Amino acid sequence: MRKAFVIVSTLLLVSFVLQFVFAAVGAFTKPAGDGAYALHSVNGMAVIPVLTLLTTLFAALARAPGRLVGLAILPIGLVVVQALIAMLANGSTDAAGASTPFGLTIAGLHAIIGIVAVHVAVGVAQAARKLSRPAPAGATPVPVRAGEPA
Repeated sequence: MRKAFVIVSTLLLVSFVLQFVFAAVGAFTKPAGDGAYALHSVNGMAVIPVLTLLTTLFAALARAPGRLVGLAILPIGLVVVQALIAMLANGSTDAAGASTPFGLTIAGLHAIIGIVAVHVAVGVAQAARKLSRPAPAGATPVPVRAGEPA
């Protein structure tokens, strides 16, 4: 189960990296239409949540520390926050439908939360790899989290 945890956590991290690529594709698509961010939306609203659930499942099955299991599920919450931020930013336009300074500021938070999500995914993937490493022969296993039995 620990190898599966490593694999799905790595796939989750790759999906987050692709999320930034897909955002750039949407930003640079000319002319920008409703479908410019389709890859970004599908990845963010379907692929990342599924990979997050799988990562959390395999973290639990791998008997990862509770804190790591909690960290593994965090991207689902960040996806919800991202969706709310995007809706608020898109809804913050003037009477002519143009962006407002408030809406643009909120949209900037979307990028910041994305960076936080990548940081979480990196931490989970690193912890998964650490958990999957076998202890050297004759060594006393080191607990993944201080205070936990080995």
